[in-house]
Amino acid sequence: MVPSSPPKTTQNPDFSRVKFHREKRPFERECCVYQRLREEQTTRILGFNVPQLLSIDEEFRAIEMTIVRSPFLLDFADALLDQAPDFSEDVLRQWEEDKAETFGERWSEVTDVLTALQVFGIHLLDINPHNISFLQDTR
Repeated sequence: MVPSSPPKTTQNPDFSRVKFHREKRPFERECCVYQRLREEQTTRILGFNVPQLLSIDEEFRAIEMTIVRSPFLLDFADALLDQAPDFSEDVLRQWEEDKAETFGERWSEVTDVLTALQVFGIHLLDINPHNISFLQDTR
């Protein structure tokens, strides 16, 4: 794998993972999002750790990134960059109701994270309990 561009930090991760994509479009979307986050030197969003892009292999549709601990935010294959979703009000309302039910009392925290992503031009619709992990209470 070839680095996608020289890293802006001297971060030398102890652990990394490689994510392979079957389809070209989700691979391209995810690469663009991770490149944007790296350009902005973003490692956390509202306290959620974000994997750092290490390298991209276009031939194999592979993305190498750091492994992050909870709380984390990851998986941007379905995110839109610099383009808000073009859905009707009814579709967006139903989406929000579904996500509010999925996340329960954490939904307001999730919406804050989604809003913070939009500051970077990232519109993440595929938010689910598998790609956002909350720090567990230690009480």
